[in-house]
Amino acid sequence: MTGHRPPGVVRRTATAAAAGALALAGAMALPAAPAQAATTAKGDVIANLWEWNWDSVASECTNVLGPAGYGAVQVAPPEESLKQSSSYWWDVYQPYSYDLNSRFGSQAKFAAMITACHRAGVKVYTDAVINHTAAQTGTGYNGTTITDKYDTPEWNRSDYHDSTDCPTSDLTIQDYSNLTQVQNCELLGMPDLRTGSDTVRTGLANYLNSQLALGVDGFRVDAAKHIPETDLAAIESKLANTTSGSAPYVFQEVYPGSTPQPSDYYASGDVLDFTYASKLKSAFQGNVSDLSSIGSSGILPAANSVSFVTNHDTERNGLHLSYKDGDTYKLANLFELAYKWSTPTVYASWEWTQSDQAPPNSSGFVTDTDCSGGAWYCLDRDTAVVGMVAWHNATGTAAVSDWQTMSSNVIGFGRSGKGFFALNNGTSAATYTFTTGMADGTYRNVIDGGASTVTVSGGSASITVPAKSAVAFYNSSYTCTVGCSDAGGSSGDTVEATFNEYASTTPGTNVYVVGSIPALGGWDTSKAVALSSSGYPEWSGEVSVPVNTSFTFKYMKKDSSGNVTWESNANRSATTTTSALALDNSWNVADTDATDVTFNENATTDWGTNVYVVGSIPSLGSWNTSDAVPLSSASYPNWSRLVIVPKSTTFAYKYVKKDGSGNVTWESGTNRSYTTGSSSGYTTSDTWK
Repeated sequence: MTGHRPPGVVRRTATAAAAGALALAGAMALPAAPAQAATTAKGDVIANLWEWNWDSVASECTNVLGPAGYGAVQVAPPEESLKQSSSYWWDVYQPYSYDLNSRFGSQAKFAAMITACHRAGVKVYTDAVINHTAAQTGTGYNGTTITDKYDTPEWNRSDYHDSTDCPTSDLTIQDYSNLTQVQNCELLGMPDLRTGSDTVRTGLANYLNSQLALGVDGFRVDAAKHIPETDLAAIESKLANTTSGSAPYVFQEVYPGSTPQPSDYYASGDVLDFTYASKLKSAFQGNVSDLSSIGSSGILPAANSVSFVTNHDTERNGLHLSYKDGDTYKLANLFELAYKWSTPTVYASWEWTQSDQAPPNSSGFVTDTDCSGGAWYCLDRDTAVVGMVAWHNATGTAAVSDWQTMSSNVIGFGRSGKGFFALNNGTSAATYTFTTGMADGTYRNVIDGGASTVTVSGGSASITVPAKSAVAFYNSSYTCTVGCSDAGGSSGDTVEATFNEYASTTPGTNVYVVGSIPALGGWDTSKAVALSSSGYPEWSGEVSVPVNTSFTFKYMKKDSSGNVTWESNANRSATTTTSALALDNSWNVADTDATDVTFNENATTDWGTNVYVVGSIPSLGSWNTSDAVPLSSASYPNWSRLVIVPKSTTFAYKYVKKDGSGNVTWESGTNRSYTTGSSSGYTTSDTWK
């Protein structure tokens, strides 16, 4: 469920940022040109290990990123930040001081992490929060106490914008189309540094230089659109070279909005391409055949941008895909690594059920990343992703060639004889003959770690692409380096199991899954896995479970007092293979008594209005519109959703529309009726009336 903001708390989420959080503006060229990442050069892939602690980043560089061929790691802001009781993730975007003892570890551990990554051949980029300081008073992770948000160890009131610069009554940004407000007023109440002041510019440069002295190689500039580009250029002109002797690499967060524009910042470094990620989401939730024109679809120029599939903001506000989209999300990452465009990033972080949720921690300090425990989603070490990093490095700057659209779900393309990639976003395997542009021979498929092969004859190959997967090859002797048995974003012999449970609840009550294996708590209700209510009344969650394993499980409800209610049917059972699985269930409906009906409704709607199905049985909300089942608009104007219902049962149902305010409109006419039998795979084909 979505977390609520406590009174007085200011959070830096992408929802608020969507109104205009993050970036710079101006038009003055830097005195010295900033470093630019070489487009699709060998070793340029960035692993974004978001909010991993320093020990874990060091270990990942040594054991995964270096051997896999990643070029750099992006890490969280290293400064001391706000420490409050809920330990929310956004604490780190509220700087308390520029001391490098943080919730991720001490300065000594930070320095040791950089050394370890460098030894593995991996550069280190940190998240630079230089637009603002903390909105909340209190105590930081290194003991700094702040009682006045305009009085910090580094700054006093004159170092921040005030009413002479910001025209709003409370100094906060109220109109994100107003450039003055965007760059001189406070983002979410966080004091806005007067970056036009040379004193402030020098202070910020000193903070960044303290990291460069320890070996940091570059910076992702947070909230860049809220800093004039001339100011950012002046700050960068004060930066030292890296320990390797080059200018630090700079890439900037310019969140979408009417002003300023990403192109305003090209002089200061590369820009993160939010449009690219949006185009991927649209294609992978619609037709991947649309990707044939992605280069001319309005995305940023390759030479000026950094691409990504999701980040910590957009995975939470729904703007982009996330790990919750399962194989579709992973497949989008594989495409990003395959297509020749800008510097690509791979995002790996923890799994969450509430948007504000803290990373796994002890008293706020982030604990070691455990990729096998189900709390973290370590996409960077997934077998297919690791294979595609190698493929990406091998194909280098070779142009895209031999593009083939086989269907709306299946595409293939080469990289001028350096490699070939085919992708299937459909729900069943697809076999086609592709023109590969590759020399004749037998090649190992990097997607499965080289376990399978593809034979090219006369430049063509008959390839069976598994459902929601890909096939890619470039070298007949490809050898998997790391993650070779990883089937779904976690380490070890595990696979992702998605638990989907239809269950209505009262406010304050949530649904969990618990079972016989450690990943499901070993029947300990205190260790049960919380499911997300984002698709309420369907509760969903992904758990990394062992491959080739049989286990039993059950769903339970837990109220705010911790009281547990078990569903009444017998324990459910499942057996994993080496492929991801989805378990669709319904509260109190035993697996042996359950079947499925896919409801299909053709209905047009206004923007912000969605279609639901509601009916006479609990799976359909028992006529309670607040428990109606939301349908997917992926094939708009056709809305659909699979629902688990009892076998051999007659029930009544009807469709409703809900707008953004929750207003309900029922379709006209009498109730519809449906009767299930003893088999499965039932469907309806309805039209709004």
